[in-house]
Amino acid sequence: MLPAFSSLGNAWLFALLVPLIAFYFLKLKRPRVAIPSLVLWRQVLNDQRVNSPFQRFKRNLLLLLQILILTLLALAAMQPFLRREAARAHRLPVLIDVSASMAALDKPHGKSRLDEVKQRLRERIDALLLDQELCLVAFGKTARRLTAFTNNHRELREALDALTVEDVPSDIEEALRLTQALGRTEPFDKVLLLSDGNLPTQANFELPFAIDFQKTPPAGPNFGVTAFSARRAPGGHWQVFVQLAGSANAPSTTGALELRQGDKVIAHEDVSLTKGSAPRLTFDLAGGPGAVLEARLKLNDFDSLGADDAAWLTLPASRPLAIFVPENLAGYRHALAALEDVNVFPQADAPTPAAFDLVISDHEEDLAKPARVKCVVGIVPADARALVTVEHKNAQAIDWRRDSSLLQHVSLRDVVFMDEPVDSSATAEDSLAQLGYETLAQGEHGPLILQKRTGEALLISLLFHTDRSTLPYRVGFPILVANLVQTALHESGLAEAEAGHTGVLSADGFVANASCTITGPADFRRTVQADAQGRLTGIPAPRAGEYSITASGGTPQSVGANLLSASETSLAAVDQLQFNDQLTVAAVTAPAKSDRALWWAIALAAFLALLVEWWWFQRPARTV
Repeated sequence: MLPAFSSLGNAWLFALLVPLIAFYFLKLKRPRVAIPSLVLWRQVLNDQRVNSPFQRFKRNLLLLLQILILTLLALAAMQPFLRREAARAHRLPVLIDVSASMAALDKPHGKSRLDEVKQRLRERIDALLLDQELCLVAFGKTARRLTAFTNNHRELREALDALTVEDVPSDIEEALRLTQALGRTEPFDKVLLLSDGNLPTQANFELPFAIDFQKTPPAGPNFGVTAFSARRAPGGHWQVFVQLAGSANAPSTTGALELRQGDKVIAHEDVSLTKGSAPRLTFDLAGGPGAVLEARLKLNDFDSLGADDAAWLTLPASRPLAIFVPENLAGYRHALAALEDVNVFPQADAPTPAAFDLVISDHEEDLAKPARVKCVVGIVPADARALVTVEHKNAQAIDWRRDSSLLQHVSLRDVVFMDEPVDSSATAEDSLAQLGYETLAQGEHGPLILQKRTGEALLISLLFHTDRSTLPYRVGFPILVANLVQTALHESGLAEAEAGHTGVLSADGFVANASCTITGPADFRRTVQADAQGRLTGIPAPRAGEYSITASGGTPQSVGANLLSASETSLAAVDQLQFNDQLTVAAVTAPAKSDRALWWAIALAAFLALLVEWWWFQRPARTV
């Protein structure tokens, strides 16, 4: 394989050989002097013979060494290299996967997948030629550019050394869109993708460039927590659920799952994990004040990924629901009296709170009361009155949404309604949908039950009055009321709790516009301001762990950010990526060979020749 040159313009340096040789020819000669004998001047004759042009080249090693040094330096300045790629890229964007699975180790105390990528990329940076530039782009759930197109080895190495894994799933589409945007100002033909292969197999993207997809060797076995949630049970207790899963190459192992609250272990269960298993563990905890739970998996064998071994869940404080029901709706109040953990207002011996979790009323003025869930009885909402009217005649339900949370296990069959809602036109149903209404129950000529969500508020409209129907005398009525309570529990955040994910944090319950300080794993610290509703949104959370949020003069609030990704825990690697137009890109495990620069070897040879020349010049003269 013949070498090529990236700086042929420096070939003019060979012209320096001309003055070098000329200096030897034009060297000053000794003057002629008449002397009586040449016996004592033999050395002078030898010098004269040496100064003849051809004899000088034959005998003067210093000249030959200097010619060799200058030739080698000129060759090194021309930047010779061995071409090892079929198509040589002058600009090359490098997409580096930094998602959670890139932290997986190949063996105990071994290298992570990101370390493997860094090693490959350092070799490519070291082999970078003067006319070649790299642009480093890191991507996890989002993508960011680390450097512009540059051949500055120091800048590239510093950006690479500062790169760390983010405990988030990978999304290659964001990285491809960012790379496409870079190509609009600095064109290129190929992109280098470095990943462990734990990527979605399908990408909704049309490739305008070629992709060199290089995949690292697989990591070791892994098990982790993939789901962490809780559901409120009757009596105020919490049922806590923890889902475990493992990688495809994970052999059977044993360990324990601990449930912690602070430094205290409140539950413990030994686990036996087999290849391909995904057990779901359940714990029963008493209700009470709000708490942050930590589920930590401890295995007896090697586990390659640590980010999924722990998860955090915030349980809200248990409290009774505040429900407003006017006294004239005796059927609703009677059904609510049979339920636990509900306070029905108004009460004769207790003050009425300023806000409620649920309002059930047949008085339109009660809609002004603040509540997450409102259920109006026998009232058509103001914005729907032009579309639906109510006639006082018998009606029946012909269909209802059995999968809705309100009508689960509730049968409206054979229920007689003495109020019949009637659509004002044939397009009333479509017009209601445009207003945001969802029909939960349909009568013969119009909707019986409507539901509409406005922001965080939920409005349920019974267009018939239950007192003018046989529904209160059916077994489904108390179930309907219980479903209303469950809906209010869910909307108030008291029915269930889901562990938050890494990427972005959110929290509420702060004073409006309060300054809050957030601290978290890996020395994370940031100060942000709450919005007018006392909420914090858009807080970056790249690492899994427990974050503490402290408002000015307030009590710290803990929020967990968790990986909880079955795909990242599985460490599953794809062999190819599929893009739009049925275009596929296959992955290769062996790193591609980059062009190898030869200038440093030639410059080293020139330096060695210079040492020889210096030694030859400084050697002691030989005596005769």
